[in-house]
Amino acid sequence: MRVAMMGSGGIGGYFGGRLAAHGCDVTFIARGRHLEAIQAHGLRIDSRDMGDATIQPAKATNDPATVGPVDYVIIGVKLWDTADAGHAILPMAGPETTVLSLQNGVECDDILARIVGADRLIGGMAQIASSIGAPGIIKHIGTMQRVVIGEPAGGSSPRIEALHEALKAAGVTAEISPDIERTIWEKFVFLVGLSATTCMMRTTIGPIREDPDRRDMLLNVMRETVAVGRAKGVALPADYAEDRLVFTDGLPVDMTSSMHHDLECGNPLEAAWLSGAVARFGRELGIPTPVNQAVFATLKPHAAPGP
Repeated sequence: MRVAMMGSGGIGGYFGGRLAAHGCDVTFIARGRHLEAIQAHGLRIDSRDMGDATIQPAKATNDPATVGPVDYVIIGVKLWDTADAGHAILPMAGPETTVLSLQNGVECDDILARIVGADRLIGGMAQIASSIGAPGIIKHIGTMQRVVIGEPAGGSSPRIEALHEALKAAGVTAEISPDIERTIWEKFVFLVGLSATTCMMRTTIGPIREDPDRRDMLLNVMRETVAVGRAKGVALPADYAEDRLVFTDGLPVDMTSSMHHDLECGNPLEAAWLSGAVARFGRELGIPTPVNQAVFATLKPHAAPGP
């Protein structure tokens, strides 16, 4: 199986690294010092709970046009780079190539469909606490490293099953969803809550869930997101925010969001695609989203432009 990871940070570096360590032919599309380190020393996964891995040598480039057609392109770039990534992967898209976005947010597939064609796309989401710990090194916290995929119209297919089996064989917790849109929104609810609170409070999930006022804010951010999703026709349970709040109680105390990591590093934030998107959807649908509006207004000076 030939796989190209378009973006090789916390998402692409981890899951691409696991596939490569198991023997898949993986090319990492990266840039800057991270690319240089992978080319010189390989890619290392540092995971205290799931086991380390080193891919040496590792195939890496900053030019997708040099890779050639692959079986799967997995996209893990930041949300504001989605359209550029879609155009960049076209040289790797042969007649049978499947494209999977494991990005945050709920709008990427619509953008990619206009560029690569809806027939190439499968839906998916990833749940993991990982980031670039240093150039060439992916740091993974906790045991969660889950990928769920499915056909956009629902259910499975041979291309879904082949990737599912490869991920499982590589040690990834991989599942096939009968309703991938709902699954993506389920992640979105939690991600918006985690990103909003860890960035606003500049801390990890442990202190947030233990303080009653902070815990209430986390719950209300997620409740607004659920209300917007249900208004858009997504089959989320009415009490799904409460379910996710209980879920946070089982997470490592030092778990945080990739957006909090970006904030601490001075990088642009995906806020316009997370709490900003909830507020935007709320305005369009007539759903009140005051907490997410406040989060986005506060983080907007640090945010990259939105859709």
